[in-house]
Amino acid sequence: MAADSALHHPHVHTLYSDHHGWLQGWLRKKLGNAFDAADLAQDTFVRILSAPDDTPEKQGHWQLQEPRAYLTVVAKRLLANLYRRRSLEQAYLDALGAWPEPQAPSPEQQAIILETLQEIDTMLDGLCAPVRQAFLMAQLEGLGYAEIALKLSVSERTVKRYMAEAMARCILLMA
Repeated sequence: MAADSALHHPHVHTLYSDHHGWLQGWLRKKLGNAFDAADLAQDTFVRILSAPDDTPEKQGHWQLQEPRAYLTVVAKRLLANLYRRRSLEQAYLDALGAWPEPQAPSPEQQAIILETLQEIDTMLDGLCAPVRQAFLMAQLEGLGYAEIALKLSVSERTVKRYMAEAMARCILLMA
């Protein structure tokens, strides 16, 4: 946590000093790993510091509620993101293992591909499941709208709407 940011938000500094140790211990129990717990605890406070200045935790309103409950909610979201990233990475490594050795990408290419997959996953994270599923069927499986409509049991018009929503989200987040 950057000291200058904490000084501008004394309520967050107090939240950090009062509850960082507790949060790190809670995460260590969840993860079974002190290193990941330390990283995730730090990321929790970074997320709070990077929130807009008019949020309750930066104005000190968190004192009126349960600060540990609030920290738990933020940390659980980050924990879900961590698990999703690891699952994506494992799926990629499994797929990569099936490639013949001469065709496998170089370690540098592998890192770029994995980073790109994680960026795409982040872009699609805010979409509802059917929209995300339709987008992935079109992009990864090369299915047409009619095939996607059949698989999802929706109309082609709905698939077109799903695709427009997914594309709009990607464009918005890339800008």
